[in-house]
Amino acid sequence: MRKAALFSAFLLAAAAAIPAALHAAPEAPAATAADPAMAAALADPRRDKDRVRDAFRHPAETLAFFRIKPGMTVADYMPSGGWYTRILVPYLGDKGTYIGLTAGTATANAETKARLQAFPTTFPGKAAGWTGAPEARIPAFTLDAVPAERKGTVDRVMIMREVHNMWPDNFLYNDLAAIRSLLKDDGLLGIEEHRAKADAPAAYTLGTMGYMREADVIALIEAHGFKLVAKSEINANPKDSANWPDGVWTLPPVLALKDKDRAKYEAIGESDRMTLLFAKRP
Repeated sequence: MRKAALFSAFLLAAAAAIPAALHAAPEAPAATAADPAMAAALADPRRDKDRVRDAFRHPAETLAFFRIKPGMTVADYMPSGGWYTRILVPYLGDKGTYIGLTAGTATANAETKARLQAFPTTFPGKAAGWTGAPEARIPAFTLDAVPAERKGTVDRVMIMREVHNMWPDNFLYNDLAAIRSLLKDDGLLGIEEHRAKADAPAAYTLGTMGYMREADVIALIEAHGFKLVAKSEINANPKDSANWPDGVWTLPPVLALKDKDRAKYEAIGESDRMTLLFAKRP
């Protein structure tokens, strides 16, 4: 707990130094069905099982806030089951590039290292099956083995609900450095993360309950070569008290308690989330 308190004090002090003007930065206009490319991507039959979560994850609005457009090169950190892959690959189109990224292996134990090293081989095939695009259009890399020619070529990187894993698992420092090297000079980093209350205990600094305090996340990312340029309440959920004994996994879609109080948690919905946009520091 002392370690958590020390981390908390450092992060909150760093967050206090963030200029107020950055917090007030205007949001990009939200995409709607009026964007035909987005409408087509969201309506794709391959997303039939995904669509139930659209009301909580607001994909069109979130991607618009990240200023993602067709034709861009977008890297998706830890894409897991491909929820955003199934949107981004068709949305970016033939002139765009979707890149799957996974954590670097330097700080991983033997079991995790083997899984991470398999990702560049296994992910393109999975993504091709999910999207109908050829494997050649879906490159994938561990962050410590990205080809040199890819560096400085990426328009956007997305980290969706993974900072709470990156920080305690000791991936954050190396992976953010690698992500920064991938981005173009005017590239942007979009982050969505489960949000603890601002006055949550210091233990929430460590992310072990799945939630993190917004000020801590901003301070962590800014300490690694980025600056906050905008924040959004697109993915906010005021019904979430963010203090569940079983962490964020108490809520949908995981529902860790199974049928116990299921109706209660389904009525709350998915977690309250911060949505943040960062630029590279010079």
